[in-house]
Amino acid sequence: MNIVDLPRIHEQALDLATAAQLAFIAKHGEPMYCGFAWVNVPVDKGNTKSGKAQKLALEALGFSKAYNGGMEFWSPGEMRTQSMSVNEAGADAYAAVLESHGITCYARSRAD
Repeated sequence: MNIVDLPRIHEQALDLATAAQLAFIAKHGEPMYCGFAWVNVPVDKGNTKSGKAQKLALEALGFSKAYNGGMEFWSPGEMRTQSMSVNEAGADAYAAVLESHGITCYARSRAD
């Protein structure tokens, strides 16, 4: 993971996540199935130099430690909605940007 370019990649991912959410709402409305979506990024082992650097770089962007490992970023995009489908559209778009830059990540979601 190239942590030097991470802030620029993060901003690009946020913009595309918001655009994906707006496009989803324009096409489908805001389905009332409540839920959450987030992006999980695996990091190197926490007691290594690279793992610590990755964790600090991701924390600076708003990521937090994930219960099941790695770092997670909840609700990518600017749409603050309870619609799981809208949140998933944002998380999928955010993850796609990270993956296009060679960063392994996973879009996740769960119903509320």
